[in-house]
Amino acid sequence: MLVPVRSGKSFRVVSPPESALVLRDVAEELERVLQRFGEITNCGPSNRITILFKPGIFGHHRVGRAVDIYEVGNVRLDVWKHRWDQAVRRGLEAANAKGRSAILKAERRRNFGWLLYKTLQCFGRWSQPCGYPIQLFGPWTRTEGPWMGISDFLLQAHRDHIHVAK
Repeated sequence: MLVPVRSGKSFRVVSPPESALVLRDVAEELERVLQRFGEITNCGPSNRITILFKPGIFGHHRVGRAVDIYEVGNVRLDVWKHRWDQAVRRGLEAANAKGRSAILKAERRRNFGWLLYKTLQCFGRWSQPCGYPIQLFGPWTRTEGPWMGISDFLLQAHRDHIHVAK
């Protein structure tokens, strides 16, 4: 039986329920990790961070084992990635290591797209079928992992969203 991913105390799902219909264990895992993400971003019942899902059409999506996240904090994932890339460029142009470090440290705190990706990576238990990579893909996969060897085709396909499967 498929169920929607539900809002939590620190995050609010703003997409229609049918956009993230998954098996109960997948919903529970996502809700647990998204709650952790909300807490990391200092959100709570009065200022929950928003999450927007869109339905996928291939593979794990068909059986309710995967979801795609397209927005966090009312900002599209491709916009968060663009902001991240700009900060990395500014860091590379900084006069010294201290300047580079400060730029990236500030971006890590305010870039909810990157922070969501890292929270999913560090705290989620995602599928890794035998002979296949762990099922967490998104705009940061090549630089942050967990499967840095992602093909150009898969990276391009996940440039504007985060895909997770359990």
